[in-house]
Amino acid sequence: MVGFKNRYMVMEVFLDPNRELLVDDPIILTLFNVSKAIKDSLLLNFGECGLASSLGSFQVKYLNPITKLCIIRASREDHQKIWSAITMVRSIGNCPVLFNLLDLSGKCKQLSHRLGSIKACKNAALKCDELKFKHYKLVVGTRLSAEVSQHMQNCLEKIKLLEH
Repeated sequence: MVGFKNRYMVMEVFLDPNRELLVDDPIILTLFNVSKAIKDSLLLNFGECGLASSLGSFQVKYLNPITKLCIIRASREDHQKIWSAITMVRSIGNCPVLFNLLDLSGKCKQLSHRLGSIKACKNAALKCDELKFKHYKLVVGTRLSAEVSQHMQNCLEKIKLLEH
């Protein structure tokens, strides 16, 4: 029995990249609206057949609305198509966005043990999320609420619990 071969992409989302750096975001990112924006881009750029063939394993596995970091799962066969569609997403709702790929599991053939590994992806996402939250705390300063800090801790725990 052969399991599904997946790739995991760790991506950051830049909301309205042309605006000044502000703490208040114009839109709250959710698993639903990020997934919908990617599916809409797949449909627009690759048609119904391209969308349908990609939906088998496509999933936004994790999203942190504070640090704007997400993990996206795609099949090995379709990850380049999904990655292409993600780069063509220009907005979520009415808010302009840009996606930046930070890590792709299975990108190096010499690391064959790493191919499609969510473990490697989790480690990269955890490290990046922690660094981005430190930066967020510096920007916010004394306005950081206990509620936001607790939400961030919950997000870090979610990364640690991710599985296929």
